[in-house]
Amino acid sequence: MTPFARFCKLLVVALVAMLVTGIGLAGPVNANVDQCTPPGIGSASALPTNLAAAATGPDEDRYTTPSVVPLAAVDVDALGLIQPGTLTVGTLSDAPPSICIDSAGQFTGFDNEVLRAVADKLGLRINFVGTEFSGLLAQVAARRFDVGSSSITTTEERRRTVGFTNGYDFGYFSLVVPTGSPITGFDKLAPGQRIGVVQGTVQESYVIDTLGLRPVKYPDYNTVYASLKTRQIDAWVAPSQQASGTVQPGDPAEIIENTFSLDNFIAWAVATENRPLIDALNSGLDAVIADGTWARLYSEWVPRALPPGWKPGSKAAPPPQLPDFNAIAAENQRPSTGPAAPKSTLAQLKDSFLNWDLYRQAVPDLLKTGLPNTLILTVSAAVIGLVLGMLLAVAGISRHRWLRWPARVYTDIFRGLPEVVIILLIGLGVGPIVGGLTGNNPFPLGIAALGLMAAAYVGEIFRSGIQSVEPGQMEASRALGFSYTASMQLVVIPQGVRRVLPALMNQFISLLKASSLVYFLGLVADQRELFQVGRDLNAQTGNLSPLVAAGFFYLMLTVPLTHLVNYIDNRLRRGRKPSEEDPLPMATSQEMI
Repeated sequence: MTPFARFCKLLVVALVAMLVTGIGLAGPVNANVDQCTPPGIGSASALPTNLAAAATGPDEDRYTTPSVVPLAAVDVDALGLIQPGTLTVGTLSDAPPSICIDSAGQFTGFDNEVLRAVADKLGLRINFVGTEFSGLLAQVAARRFDVGSSSITTTEERRRTVGFTNGYDFGYFSLVVPTGSPITGFDKLAPGQRIGVVQGTVQESYVIDTLGLRPVKYPDYNTVYASLKTRQIDAWVAPSQQASGTVQPGDPAEIIENTFSLDNFIAWAVATENRPLIDALNSGLDAVIADGTWARLYSEWVPRALPPGWKPGSKAAPPPQLPDFNAIAAENQRPSTGPAAPKSTLAQLKDSFLNWDLYRQAVPDLLKTGLPNTLILTVSAAVIGLVLGMLLAVAGISRHRWLRWPARVYTDIFRGLPEVVIILLIGLGVGPIVGGLTGNNPFPLGIAALGLMAAAYVGEIFRSGIQSVEPGQMEASRALGFSYTASMQLVVIPQGVRRVLPALMNQFISLLKASSLVYFLGLVADQRELFQVGRDLNAQTGNLSPLVAAGFFYLMLTVPLTHLVNYIDNRLRRGRKPSEEDPLPMATSQEMI
């Protein structure tokens, strides 16, 4: 058995083992790992004691409306929705308990459940689409989404990009540090310390503008918290909801101080010009406050005492009737058990990467959702890249300047820009123009962006392979009477392609991994690819095992392909083995005489 065959056999055995565990033959999945479930009123927290120093007074609120349009007067047909009768909502999946995907693959969390209740009041269906926070407001402004729901704190800078509804929540900042850290409060943060924030959030602005420090920026909450637990950063300035939902008992981290957000309330983002939708959402919000729905969801998802002088909705909305969270928190307060005992390096690695219950939970979603979507994105983009890349290669070596120059410009642009920039430019720039053709489905745009990027690299690979063919091949074919075009098609290009097969496979592998960036354009839950499925389960559990499972799927796709192309390349170089009897034996000298 060849090494390649043995390796494939091992991979098949490993896949079967994962599938067996995935369907539950190895025991039940731990039901207590989903952080994207309502923590309940028993987790209530009292009002932090340090709000006075940073609180914004209620008289400074310039944006909450005095009242709202009566709910009965809202004209649903005049809301300018992307799909009539449906509220298309851009949201995140990695910030429980406010915004997340639960173990059933549904977008939920306090922000989204309140918005779902508002949509019910307005008689609208609701469609949640996952995206990244860095592109969310731009997508709302470009009408890719009707609403952005992501615990968005309203700031003056953000109001220049999008409009906002009245507030449905407020914002604490929490300071999270490793257990035993000498940092005991915001006033102890100083230059030279590594302070983590999520890029594009108001926590980043707070650290830079208010504290005058330079933070370490991360793309999401899970990454920054993982860095804190491993002491790669000294502190994390986080939204209180995410901090309380992420820091679990026994973690080597603790929340040591809270401060009230200086930048107004938390609201849903809407395109600035779509005032009818903003007014309708404000009406629906007041309605769910009046009937007690907001108070029920708040008590289930984020039970914490309201800051003095703040309430949700318009200024005319009735104050929500909430339990005494201060009393509940005092009653449920447990005696301090002291810092968790330090774990060995092996124990930390086991806890982070080897949770078998999470492997069993992750594999079915990775297999049913992540793997098919990854293959659709990669294979479709590869076809575009191969066809367009061959055209670019031929144009790049053409004798005509009007063909060479456009090919060179295209290659320089698409090879020079980062992949995520190209995806966002095409998704946000071209997406609204072709929305009628794609039905606002990001998959065609993602495939197009990946294919255009791949074409630039594939074109250079083909060009190098074609130009590596000896000039004598072209001269010989022309001497036999072939035209230039026929010589290229039948002689030169086939030899050039054969020589660059390994490089083409490397590009296909790179394309496979780049498919995870399509999530920036916004995907519904059943469109997520491998990385995002693993990342969402990582957000639910705070454990890296689902990402390891996703990585294993990537390896099962890429490693066999690498060995296969090496085998084919070696076979082409050696040629086929000679048969037992040569059908055309060489003539002997006697026969020739």
